[in-house]
Amino acid sequence: MRRARDTPGARAAAGTQAASEGGANAKKHRPWRRLRLPRLSALRLPRSRRGRRLAVQGLMALCVLALLPATWMRLGADARVGTTADAPAREVAMVFGAGLWKGRPTPYLAHRLDAAAELYRTGKVKVVLVTGDNSRVEYDEPDAMRTYLTERGVPDDRIVSDYAGFDSWDSCVRAKKIFGVDRAVLVSQGFHIHRATTLCRSAGIDAFGVAVDEPRDATWYYGGTRELAASGKAALDALFRPDPHFLGPQEAGVTEALASATP
Repeated sequence: MRRARDTPGARAAAGTQAASEGGANAKKHRPWRRLRLPRLSALRLPRSRRGRRLAVQGLMALCVLALLPATWMRLGADARVGTTADAPAREVAMVFGAGLWKGRPTPYLAHRLDAAAELYRTGKVKVVLVTGDNSRVEYDEPDAMRTYLTERGVPDDRIVSDYAGFDSWDSCVRAKKIFGVDRAVLVSQGFHIHRATTLCRSAGIDAFGVAVDEPRDATWYYGGTRELAASGKAALDALFRPDPHFLGPQEAGVTEALASATP
């Protein structure tokens, strides 16, 4: 999949040949000298008052359009988002991946898993579905999430792994179509949980979102900013409902885990 690159030796030989042919001939081998970059002075605001007003109005309209998807998701899911104490009893908790560091969950992912473990300990859920990226052999979010949960008291047979949760929409659709999840408590950070809840509801899951508290650090602000772009894609996913990157056959993992949880 990678394109072949020219070698340093080939580039050096070409440069030596161009230099030996003299200034006039060398210019033939340097077509980039004829390129002209656009001048910044050419980018000017309209001179008329009406033109400037229209430009400002256009910019404001673009900002409103960019914020519409995120606003729609926040307002639509706000009544279905709360804390672990607010969460209703559901059979399944669903934890979205949030990255690994040296094979272990990042702090943000660890906080999500801590909340899921609390939901299990308090009896609000019976099974935890961990959904994340395992597109590369050396990168396995679901297994790292499983290990973290078992270290915190969640039995291994109550954890189900989805290895193809490449984004939030994929995770929601696969939870519904592959694992047969109809109702779930979703666990993520506050900047993401409204989008996740909206998407899972669009995929046919009766979802309640648990927003994990985080300090307002650089990562939190980055996540919030990223949501503006991600919400646009999410709105298209909710509207057109495409298949996930990998659908595959149905799996009985959640059903079997719930059966083992029944006394």
